[in-house]
Formats: sequence, structure tokens, C-alpha cells
Amino acid sequence: MKPHEIRLESAARDVGRASESSVGETWTIQRVILWTSDYFKKKGIDSPRLTAELLLAHALSCDRVRLYTDFDRPLNKDELAAFRSLVERKGAGEPVHYLLGRREFFGRSFKVDARVLVPRPETELVAEAALEKLGPDSDQPILELCTGSGCLGLTLVAERPSARLVAVDLSAAALDVARENAAALGLVPRVELLEGDLFAPVAGRTFTLLVANPPYVATGVIPTLKPEVQREPQLALDGGADGLAVLRRIVLGAPSALVSGGWLVLEIGEGQGAAVLDLFAQAGLSEGSIRQDLARLERIALARRP
Repeated sequence: MKPHEIRLESAARDVGRASESSVGETWTIQRVILWTSDYFKKKGIDSPRLTAELLLAHALSCDRVRLYTDFDRPLNKDELAAFRSLVERKGAGEPVHYLLGRREFFGRSFKVDARVLVPRPETELVAEAALEKLGPDSDQPILELCTGSGCLGLTLVAERPSARLVAVDLSAAALDVARENAAALGLVPRVELLEGDLFAPVAGRTFTLLVANPPYVATGVIPTLKPEVQREPQLALDGGADGLAVLRRIVLGAPSALVSGGWLVLEIGEGQGAAVLDLFAQAGLSEGSIRQDLARLERIALARRP
């Protein structure tokens, strides 16, 4: 019987049985991928085949290309056991990038775990918008609020070798992750990490650019998100009753933190554009605009201090 014709109640259980038995059918890389992809598909996991391949490559400490060149290689008991653990955790709703411990962002690898949000591809568009406001030789200070893993702010200073970053987060645990990422990218001399509530740690200081990917999900919406998203830090997701609680504080506080002509670049949620433009007006910011992501959803808000 072909693997794709076999009905599985749980791929994790079946892979486990294989790892515990020295007899029976051989579990090759190809067979494990097929069975696990089928299980993930039944669980409603996005990109089931890709997820299976990423986890297996991680368990085998190789890249995905190697999986295809070694399709017929049998897995030994230890390899199956390591993979089984990853499959079980993913089946329980853990984000795949927490399992991998890494996430690519803007061409660089960032450490991620349960202390921080998983960087999203759409946030790369926020980075692009911010880089537009920084000249290639800019040595001006950048402020990032709600830094999390640091992927956004660290990308900016990595792309602008003379720029300096001050990154703030309320979570000491998240800052530990950002600190590790800054060290891995060789950016520590140009990065200052501060714990605190938004502008409090930088009171009295001004910056040429302020960027943030703040919590912007309405509290009531969080229980409707995909299980793996709900496993991410609530502090980094919850934007209050209307999703604008943190965005509102950032926009209204931005003029005091920006130099004249300085830019504010924010990631926002779907349908929040009009409200954010109103906040820009209330704060006395000019040149307010909203950009969409590749899915044509409102995603980036920009404004300038006159």
C-alpha cells in the first residue's frame, strides 16, 4: 500500500511507533515527509508539506535540499525520536519557527522563541519604508518601540552601517532575545537596548526616525486567531479593546521624540488606516499616508514631524 493511501489517526504516533520498533517497514526520508504532511493537512496546518520538510531538516541538521538528495535514506531510531517530538509539538499548536528557533527576515537569520513574536514577511515592508527615510550614509539615531526580537530595528542598522539604534521593550525577556540577535549580527556597538514602557526610557531624547510594530490586535479578536498565533506573547499582540491602545500612545507621543523633519513609520492592522490618519492629525504630524501589503491590506502608516 502506498503511503498516501494509508489513513493515519496521528502521524506523530505512527512515527513514534517506527522509532520504537526494530522491525516492520523502513521509514525513509520520503516516507516520513509524506506521512507527516498528511497529518499536518488533517490538522489544518498551513503549508503542511513545507512544515514537514522544515521540521525534518531541523531534526537531521541539514537543509531541505539534502532531504531530496537523500530521499531513500532510512532514519535511525534517534532521528525518528527527535522528529517525533517536533511533530507532536507542532500538532499541539506550537509555531513552527519556535521549533526551529530561527526565522529569516530581510535576508538575515534571527533567533525567535516563545518570548517574542515570530517576524512576519509583511513587516519587511515596514523595514523597506523606514529605509526610504534613511540616507545610505545616515548616522542619525533611530528609535524602535516594542522591539521584540529586534528584527525590525536591527535590520535598519544592519542596512545603514553608520546608523545607531535605541530599542525599547516592556518585556525584559524579549530584550534578552534582541540582545542575542544584536550580538549574532555584530551590531552591539551601535545598539542600545532599554527596558520600559514606550517613551519612558528615552524621555528628553530625540530621534530622526521612530519605528514600531506594536500590539494592534483588538482584545476580543485574539481568541479567534490561529492556535499557533495565540501561542505567541499576548503582550505583543493585545492592542486593547479597539486595537489602537498602543498605537494611540505612540502616535501622540511621537512629536516629543522626533526632531523636526523626523519620520514615524508604523505597522498597523487591517482596517486601522483611517483611525491612524486621524491620530496623525491630532498629534500635529504631517504627510500622513497609509500603504498596503502584498495582500492589499492596510499595513504601513507613515507621518512626519513638521
